[in-house]
Amino acid sequence: MRNIIAIFLTLLITPVQVNAQEAATLVADFILVPAGSKQLIAQGNVEVFFDGNRLSAQRITFDQASDKLTIAGPVFIVTSDGTIMTADTATLDSKLENGILRGARLVLNQQLQLSANQINRVDGHFTQLYQVAATSCHICSNEETPLWEIRVRRIIHDQNEQQLYFDDATFHVAGVPIVYIPRMRLPDPTLTRATGLLIPSFESSSNLGTGFKFPYFIKLSDHSDLTLTPYLSTSTTTLEAAFRQAFLRGEILINSAITNDDLTQNPRAYLFANGIFNIGSDVTLGFGIEFTSDDAYLLEYGYSGKDRLDSEIVMQRVRDRDQTQAYLTYYASQRAGEDTAKLPPLLVDISWESRVTPSWGGTVTLTSDLQSHYRTTATKRTALEDMAGRDVARISFGTEWDRDRITLIGLVTNGTFGINLDYFNIGDDSFVDDTLRSTIYGQTTLRYPFISQSNNSTHVLEPFGQLAWSSVQGDKVTNEDSTATEFDQANILSLSRFSGEDAVETGLRGAAGLSWKRIGADRWDSTMTVGRVFRVTPDLNFSLSSGLRETASDLLIAGQLRAPSGFSMDSRLLLNNNFDITKSEARMMWNSSKLDLAASYIFLPADTFENRPLNVSEWTIDNTYHFDQVWSLGLDARYEVKGNGPTNAGLQIGWQNECVTVDFSVSRRFTSSTTLNQSTDFGLLIGLSGFDAGRSAGVASHSCNN
Repeated sequence: MRNIIAIFLTLLITPVQVNAQEAATLVADFILVPAGSKQLIAQGNVEVFFDGNRLSAQRITFDQASDKLTIAGPVFIVTSDGTIMTADTATLDSKLENGILRGARLVLNQQLQLSANQINRVDGHFTQLYQVAATSCHICSNEETPLWEIRVRRIIHDQNEQQLYFDDATFHVAGVPIVYIPRMRLPDPTLTRATGLLIPSFESSSNLGTGFKFPYFIKLSDHSDLTLTPYLSTSTTTLEAAFRQAFLRGEILINSAITNDDLTQNPRAYLFANGIFNIGSDVTLGFGIEFTSDDAYLLEYGYSGKDRLDSEIVMQRVRDRDQTQAYLTYYASQRAGEDTAKLPPLLVDISWESRVTPSWGGTVTLTSDLQSHYRTTATKRTALEDMAGRDVARISFGTEWDRDRITLIGLVTNGTFGINLDYFNIGDDSFVDDTLRSTIYGQTTLRYPFISQSNNSTHVLEPFGQLAWSSVQGDKVTNEDSTATEFDQANILSLSRFSGEDAVETGLRGAAGLSWKRIGADRWDSTMTVGRVFRVTPDLNFSLSSGLRETASDLLIAGQLRAPSGFSMDSRLLLNNNFDITKSEARMMWNSSKLDLAASYIFLPADTFENRPLNVSEWTIDNTYHFDQVWSLGLDARYEVKGNGPTNAGLQIGWQNECVTVDFSVSRRFTSSTTLNQSTDFGLLIGLSGFDAGRSAGVASHSCNN
């Protein structure tokens, strides 16, 4: 029967434990203190606990005179920071901080394994390893060669600085030496941020040639860092930069690049910067800067797909009963054939809103808004120059009363009444002068929900109706900010379905429809809305494709479905009087343990009023399939049905185990324009695990051969 004896080593070693705050505890099958000797011998399943460190061995001899532990293995040590060491034999001091381990292995953060002939522990935080093989790959008992390893003459591990220093290192792949590095420094896996080289990547493009990216991370402080990425290929020399700074009340992020390549004769560059700050009293201040040297640069290098850049300064104050917002925005177009000076490029918008609850019931909302559109060209708007240099400033004031009620029979009612006053100051326009416009409006909405419940689900069937009226006094206003309007379930009961402020729905009108919702206990949820808008006279401010122009709108049908398997779908379509589809869209997602799928379809008819000369009928798909914990395959594509061909497509192949991650990608852009050419891009990223702060969960380990 095992004789478990726990004693406090303090009885013997207190005289040599200077400033020790915690006694060591030893547990063993057998403990002997020879008569007249200053030694303690522990044998059989020996364990020592001291100051968060744990040591296991078969035999330990403690000599009080030398304050040394002589340990016979197998030796197993776990330090207070989680570092694991094993050895055949060891000689350590009583605090387990200094000494020598022979035939040893060091495991950092359960990732990086360092096998050495000898390990020296110095000053409690330096570990020196000699004749080392370092890898994060699983090492088999039959001594099968790991997929990769670094063989080093000496490694010094500084636990305080969390750094590994390599002397005379050779990188091996499948046992074959690839590159020799006389000196290098790498962070240990417990360090989350450290200056050093990140994972390089291989890039190949039909436009940019073949080359490599070498990202280098620089830790500037605990709250700021800079990543510099040289991109060198046969056709381009580029330096990319990313800067981050965190403050107590805000943050800044800057991404930029500067390029010399064969595609243009001039240097190319871009800068994207944004930041947000809490300046006190519920006020936030933000900014954004977007700049590029030419229209094609962002898309050719994959930095952004935006075709209109916006730089802005934003101030917001949001409180319980009021909010104030101010925007100053500058737009720059990247679209072929679109003149930035005529967008308009400069927009100023300052708005204020406050809500009060009067004693007679309901909510009163007070609003004011100042908005200005400025075009930088001085050309006046004429019959030949549509909009041209037209400038507009608008100041608006509004008051609205709104109240919801539920009657005794369950009828849900809403009533709204309001007045708006707008003054338009217009310049560089040969057709329109300054305009004062007033709008008075009112509406009532009725909804009557029917609810049915069972053990598995709840059904809500709700017919609804709206009656609205508004009248406008003043000259006609040119519609600039509401040219694209969508008719959907979110605005079927809105007072105005225009997306901006220039155009206002007028006259007597109404809406009617039916909504249905199912909430299932089995997590099957679904909704559907069917509705239509009616008006006394057509509203020619709506575009032909909006479905809202005529006295009876197109029929709206919209629905959503959510399944417990991770599948979801949203769809919307408009039907004309002949039940032909005039506009449709659908989105589908499916997230499971093996498949991540996102697909969408959209059909938009040609409409010059919305700057769309041709029909748009397009499929997009983006999916990743995980065959197992090692292999994955990704596909993404955009297919133009009317154009009878793809606009772009991509393929991604991933492979990973516990020590290596490989990502290969290829993408093709099939379209071209005056600024962009068709291109094919290849990418290869190989990452070695063990030198980062974490490991992906569920990653498969290498299997050993029997």
